Amino acid sequence: MVYKGIKKSSTFVRMKQKASRIIYFLLITFFSFLSISSQAKEKRPISDSIRFSLLTCAPGEEIYSLFGHTAIRYENFTRGIDVVFNYGMFSFNTPNFILRFALGKTDYQLGVNSYEQFVFEYKYLERDVWQQTLNLLPEEKEHLVRSLEENYLPENRTYRYNFFYDNCATRPRDQIEKAVNGKLQYADDMLNNNTGKSFRDIIHQYTKGHDWAKFGMDLCLGSKADKPINRRLMMFAPFYVKDFFQSAKIVDRQERYLVLKTTKIVEVNNAKEEKHTSCITPMQASLSLFFFITLITLIGIYKKRTLWGVDLILFASAGLAGSILSFLALFSQHPAVSPNYLLFIFHPFHLLFLPWIIKRVKNRQKCLYMMLNLLVLTLFILFWAVIPQRFNLAILPLALCLWIRSMNNLFITFKKHK
Repeated sequence: MVYKGIKKSSTFVRMKQKASRIIYFLLITFFSFLSISSQAKEKRPISDSIRFSLLTCAPGEEIYSLFGHTAIRYENFTRGIDVVFNYGMFSFNTPNFILRFALGKTDYQLGVNSYEQFVFEYKYLERDVWQQTLNLLPEEKEHLVRSLEENYLPENRTYRYNFFYDNCATRPRDQIEKAVNGKLQYADDMLNNNTGKSFRDIIHQYTKGHDWAKFGMDLCLGSKADKPINRRLMMFAPFYVKDFFQSAKIVDRQERYLVLKTTKIVEVNNAKEEKHTSCITPMQASLSLFFFITLITLIGIYKKRTLWGVDLILFASAGLAGSILSFLALFSQHPAVSPNYLLFIFHPFHLLFLPWIIKRVKNRQKCLYMMLNLLVLTLFILFWAVIPQRFNLAILPLALCLWIRSMNNLFITFKKHK
């Protein structure tokens, strides 16, 4: 009996020891797995949890937002980051902002704000926003992260803004192109100038319905704005970046599309299309002035009056406009503002010779300046169609106003000496 009990006890002890070894082995295996898993997570590239997207925003109502906007969205799911890199930050409170803008010396900044704030702003402004999720490899994402972080350093975030060549649409494009392995290949030939489009064409496309903005830009832009441009230069406008990105491919060892998917993250429900056209258009205003000048000139001829006050206001206004255009053509760094053939109509000489003009007109004397102006305006109007610059049609009635007043001086002095 005792022997049997001892035998059973020793058997139980051996089973218990064996079970302990099994449990110990399982625990060692479990914790080893956890350690290996932890190390694997540490070695895993942080870019596995990163997503980049190109954001394209619909045009706004302000003149600086008529062309839309482009930004880069950066999401890091591991670190809980969701921000937007925006190269379009500027301040009207900058000292001498208007003068610096006219000179083409406006400085913009790269700004970073939260995605929620960005979306809230565009919902408030009632502007749609499209998101194109980019199909980037881990190393490409890491490259783009480093590039954007370097750009955001205080010493790097400010840049000299250039409307056509270096703006809030071209900067995101350039950063993405630099980040990809291999080459970013677009569907079309990006460097062929036979596109049939110019900078002015694209400006007209985005100022449709904003007649005064279109008129003002047409005044300032010279003949260079009418030369055909290639598709890459078209990408100064955000929606051209969006469209060309949509079909672009990254060509490395294998081809892959740059854009994984496109979604609309802000959608404004406009019940009806808004009409932006103002109560009076530039053409209506210039035609009204033309009819008024024609009528008052005929009345002056009938009553044998010089109406020199009309010439004072008209030529002073033309001289002031010409001074602005001359300043832009001579001193501004803005591209495509020179040469500007409108300087044959509006130029500073109207102001410079104004006292002499008025003196001759008041005394009913022939004015050589009026004769020369009449000749120049006649040639300009006759060769309007062949001058290598596209003019806003509202310019023609304004040129005719100056032509009529110059002709009036010759007519009055001719009758006087007859």
